[in-house]
Amino acid sequence: MAALLEVAQLHAGYGALTVLHGISFSVEDGGITALLGANGAGKTTTLRAVCGMLRMRGQVVLAGEAIAGRATEDIVRRGVAHVPDGRGTFLHLTTEENLRLGAYTRRDRAAVTQDMERCFEYFPRLKERRRQQAGTLSGGEQQMLAISRALMLRPRLLLLDEPSFGLAPLVVQEIFRIMQRIREEQKVGILLVEQNASLALEVADHAYLLETGRVVLGGRAEEIRQNEAVRRSYLGY
Repeated sequence: MAALLEVAQLHAGYGALTVLHGISFSVEDGGITALLGANGAGKTTTLRAVCGMLRMRGQVVLAGEAIAGRATEDIVRRGVAHVPDGRGTFLHLTTEENLRLGAYTRRDRAAVTQDMERCFEYFPRLKERRRQQAGTLSGGEQQMLAISRALMLRPRLLLLDEPSFGLAPLVVQEIFRIMQRIREEQKVGILLVEQNASLALEVADHAYLLETGRVVLGGRAEEIRQNEAVRRSYLGY
């Protein structure tokens, strides 16, 4: 399978602080790549660097086109959608208004309406709450809305930051089931940051382990799962 995203020797940080020290990884077209690591390892910083949200140097190539150094809005227009930690929903807008905001770069109105209905098919609870203010939704419903809003962009690459955080196990299972369906039906590449390493390795094709801003292990998800150090430190067995 061809690489959709290729990152090489990525350095990034905040102000004078460097968080990432030359990491390299890739995401296959239509594949799921997981970034694992403890808090502070640089996982969220990696997603922000790919989006052009902070200072960085190195190579970031999307579908053969270099996007390093481009403005965030330009990267979004090229099909990169980011679902940040904390979901980032517009709490005073309705569910439907949030979804329409996700399609703000698009002009194909009929297709936008079709994509909204597809999101409602993925997450029927959002359809029931389409006129409801997002701030009144449950945590799980807000995460569903955040993912759906990103899908309204019709992305080629979806960046997900801790989609399971703070959610009940049954809700998490539903979200990850839909994530796999999205990958299969829409051929979207997914870069997944997830604290629950066991869950991430179940759905991912490839995984990379970050420690203090460096990749210390990378490969197929099943191989990472069998690594003794990963099992002991991140999987608990």
